[in-house]
Amino acid sequence: MTVEVALERVAHGGFVVGRSGGKVVFVTGGLPGERVRVEITETGARFDRGRVVDVLDAAPGRVTPPCPIAGRCGGCDWQHADQPTQLALKTAVVAEQLSRLAGIEWDGQVEPVPGGLLGWRTRVRYAVDDDGTVGFRARRSHAVVALPEVGCLIAAPGPEVAELRRVARPGADLEVTVADDVTVVIATPAEARRPVHQEVRGRTYAVDAGGFWQVHPAAAEVLTGAVLDGLAPRRGESALDLYCGVGLFAGALVDAGCRVTGAEWGTRSVQHARANVPEARFLSGAVERIHRSLPARADLVVLDPPRKGAGSVVVGAVADRRPRAVAYVACDPAALARDLATFRDRGYRASSIRGFDLFPMTHHVECVAILHPLD
Repeated sequence: MTVEVALERVAHGGFVVGRSGGKVVFVTGGLPGERVRVEITETGARFDRGRVVDVLDAAPGRVTPPCPIAGRCGGCDWQHADQPTQLALKTAVVAEQLSRLAGIEWDGQVEPVPGGLLGWRTRVRYAVDDDGTVGFRARRSHAVVALPEVGCLIAAPGPEVAELRRVARPGADLEVTVADDVTVVIATPAEARRPVHQEVRGRTYAVDAGGFWQVHPAAAEVLTGAVLDGLAPRRGESALDLYCGVGLFAGALVDAGCRVTGAEWGTRSVQHARANVPEARFLSGAVERIHRSLPARADLVVLDPPRKGAGSVVVGAVADRRPRAVAYVACDPAALARDLATFRDRGYRASSIRGFDLFPMTHHVECVAILHPLD
């Protein structure tokens, strides 16, 4: 079924909202202000989902997607929008989530980072179907959309498509990691554990090829700069780095003269962190369970939780230590807003919130909030 829809506003997740017959429709492939024809792909009691199949009145920021599988691949959301429009859309989403979930009226702007819209993603997971076709999952589907001959346009330079097809195993996902020192095609568990190296601010960090590291080549530098600028660490201060990964922020705080304790649930990550930042102390375990083993006081805290956020237990544990400043690094604005509301209830407010476009062409955005005590 297709319907004509006037698109109104952007929604979190790469959708634009419109109405058809009085019912809300979450639409992909559109832009606010457009009049479009939409194919309804899912129906529900409260809202439907659909995708644009024809643009009747285009918004000024619309462009022709550079990728031949844009709109079918589930990886990119905004290939049909120019860069200023993408930044405006992400700014609107962050502002809406902060207002609705935390009561914060944010007047900031999502900031671009060096590198442009294409050729930036240094870690890519390719889907491989049972017939050996290499590609990406379609949106909200397990179906594999075959990789075009030009490859993935947002991926950093790496293996050619023919090489990916050669090493792919039917039914087994395939990953590629582009690090400072090497490119690794991950087709086996052994390859996923191969250490690669990333340099940030003069310190080298080892990380498993299949482990967590920011996927934009500018991300580690940009986020570290935002954290340090916001915290303004002083020599001799104590700091906690929670969800520390392989020690990126711990290393920066140590180099600023702080005494640092880090915590991370992943045992392999903690092993790397101890080698990467031997000047710091690291604990292994889920932060919400081991926080009582951390120092009872801290001058500074960095939080870099997974997409679901830190949650009330961790936020409470941080607030109980009465740090003079907290840096919260968030990959999901909704989770950030929920945790900022909890921080407010525990006596902390966000004195600054910055957004960074570290995932061009997608709906994802990274934020850094700096919090200080209310009193």
